[in-house]
Amino acid sequence: MNAEEYANLDRVEARHWYYAGKRELARRWLERARPILLADRLLDCGAGTGRFALEMEPRCHVTVLDDHEEALRLLRARFPAERVIGLAGDRVPLPDGSLEYVTALDVLEHVPDDAAVVRGFHGLLKPGGVALVTVPASMALWSDWDVALHHFRRYDRRGLEALFPAEQWELVYCNYTNVVAYPAVWLLRRWRGWFPASPGGADGKSRAEDKVPAPWLNALLRRVFVGMAFWRVPFPFGVSLVLVARRRPDQGIGSANRA
Repeated sequence: MNAEEYANLDRVEARHWYYAGKRELARRWLERARPILLADRLLDCGAGTGRFALEMEPRCHVTVLDDHEEALRLLRARFPAERVIGLAGDRVPLPDGSLEYVTALDVLEHVPDDAAVVRGFHGLLKPGGVALVTVPASMALWSDWDVALHHFRRYDRRGLEALFPAEQWELVYCNYTNVVAYPAVWLLRRWRGWFPASPGGADGKSRAEDKVPAPWLNALLRRVFVGMAFWRVPFPFGVSLVLVARRRPDQGIGSANRA
């Protein structure tokens, strides 16, 4: 992302129902998948502004990783230097099998080789360790928003699950999220395609995604978004996907330490 996008994100993500809700559902799914201990180690990949990592700090030992200088500037202001990793290649400077948790909240869509990143997660995690990822869903929603954020793709459920092969991973949960908002988001992004110079257009200065709704609506949207992210009903569509997987304990520690 460019500097303007980081500034937008840092400004709205503390209160906006989507960003706050995404962090909440991630915390709750981590706790469901594996009891969190203070001694546990979590690597937050593509940590961005670091807000999710800050919220996880009271629960476990958190390290943050990013490869964008604007993000690293924010992270170094919020975390001790030894807990901030600036990725300058494709190898994370951590020992294989050293982590209990790896998180990547809206990260995989930003990298050309998402399969290599997931192989890196597998190498970094201990047997039984948990990976949690969220990604944008449905190429039908592709818009100027994805272009501004430098996305390579949006996902469907089958494609996301394929990155976590059954011989290496136990799939805890994978489902579409933000289901209720899908029709409105689809209409909004079609409108942008038809009228690119209208408010919310590609200049990124007046997008609906950058605005926090009225408090009552913001709270309602967050409650619905988070609540439905724990349903076992296999939704056919959604604006996002969440996947939670455990590294199978019957595999040797991998050496493809990429993230």
